[in-house]
Amino acid sequence: MKPVPEALLKKHANLVQSEGVTVVSHTQREVGEWVLQTLMIEDCDVPFKYKRPKRFKSLQGQKVNLIYYPAKESVAGFEIEVMQVVRVRRY
Repeated sequence: MKPVPEALLKKHANLVQSEGVTVVSHTQREVGEWVLQTLMIEDCDVPFKYKRPKRFKSLQGQKVNLIYYPAKESVAGFEIEVMQVVRVRRY
């Protein structure tokens, strides 16, 4: 059986995997019944976003492995690039 990341990356061509990246900022805010988690990664100006049903321990300063895909969001009429996270694991 293949490890999960390899199977995901093979099945979905747009997914990207980053290993051992350092989280500079981790914010959590409630949006309806979900908690929107936003990560900022060292040497990267694009936010990494994902939703979870509850708050988690802060990942700030931690090394993580991420699987994500690029996306675009419209904020106040401007289109910005974001990364939609599929999987986060501590390194």
